[in-house]
Amino acid sequence: MSRCRVCVVYRGQVQGVGFRYTARRLATGYELAGLVRNLLDGRVELIAEGDRAELEAFQLAIRESGLGPLIRQEETTWQAAEGNLRGFQIVG
Repeated sequence: MSRCRVCVVYRGQVQGVGFRYTARRLATGYELAGLVRNLLDGRVELIAEGDRAELEAFQLAIRESGLGPLIRQEETTWQAAEGNLRGFQIVG
């Protein structure tokens, strides 16, 4: 299996609603490493590495969680894995 990196930027009512904590809790069910953080402009950024199928399932789990209705837009970028992420952390 080839590892890859996904960067997802979420827009909507995604700060102050437990988004980062829910993402971290959901991440424990998947074989991935990453981080999630609030951006100064009100968006939330999630970066994760793992098998593409695991990452896509994780994205779907976020959408299907109680957070789904709060997400207005997702910008997803796929890249090659860098291998510099460990665990799943809330940053900032």
